[in-house]
Amino acid sequence: MNPPLISVEVAICTFRRPELADALASVTRQNVPPWADLSILVIDNDDVPSAGHIVREQARSATIPIRYVHYPFGNISIARNGALRQAEARFLVFLDDDEVADQNWLTHLLETQRETGASVVLGPVAAMYDPETPDWITRLDPHSTNPVYVNGSIRTGYSCNVLMDLSDPSFEGLTFDLSLGRSGGEDTAYFTHAAHQGARFAEAKKAVVRETVPHARATFAWLARRRFRSGQTHGRLLGEHIRTARLCVEISLATLKIAYCAALATLLLPDTVRRNGAALRGILHAGTIAGLFGSHPITLYDPTETGATQ
Repeated sequence: MNPPLISVEVAICTFRRPELADALASVTRQNVPPWADLSILVIDNDDVPSAGHIVREQARSATIPIRYVHYPFGNISIARNGALRQAEARFLVFLDDDEVADQNWLTHLLETQRETGASVVLGPVAAMYDPETPDWITRLDPHSTNPVYVNGSIRTGYSCNVLMDLSDPSFEGLTFDLSLGRSGGEDTAYFTHAAHQGARFAEAKKAVVRETVPHARATFAWLARRRFRSGQTHGRLLGEHIRTARLCVEISLATLKIAYCAALATLLLPDTVRRNGAALRGILHAGTIAGLFGSHPITLYDPTETGATQ
């Protein structure tokens, strides 16, 4: 007897990105396991339903169902919450609208979930740089994304390449924070709260998606802002679960880390890759202190920019 089909829906939140067509095409070309029933959900976050024509064009030749919904106002948390509300499958998979998935991407995510029983399965995002990208960035590769392990386990996640088992009670009552919808970090907060509610995480190393890095984001200034914001998110989440005495300890530790990174960056001055890497780590810790003090997250994504909310 064949096992019952499991339902899987790939959600793509989009905001004024023509690259959506490539993302959709990569999903429709997936080698889907015979025991999986796949569909696609596109959530348009633009003020007007500007992605409709791209979705309709892809749907004409697709062999799997594609649904299109409009959740406006240029806030990625609104779009992601829309995906949670609109999802019709047990397994919800998030893919960004500027990413292209390898042909066996979905199979690797699903097989890892079957093997581990995890609530959340994360895959890697490989950054693709254009030839004009500064050499230190391509060597440091700060735009690629992989799960972060702490003492051998994953304690949070991201939404650019993730499978979620919505039947798991660890997601009950959770939504993406609207206040982080234009700064970023809403996914870190969401999965951190899921972990506190018992979510179990796993990594599917072969479930690769690829993302082309825009030239405007291949700069030290943009990376510094993103690292600072990441630190803010970490500090904010850390501050939710500690008392005043521990707060002082965390601020002191972060201050020492900043001093260490500054000294290291100075010592490594001739080595652009390692120097900038140390400087970016220091900026991350500075953001952590700001987050611990409850600072408002910086706006990293301009909602008027094409593709800004992703």
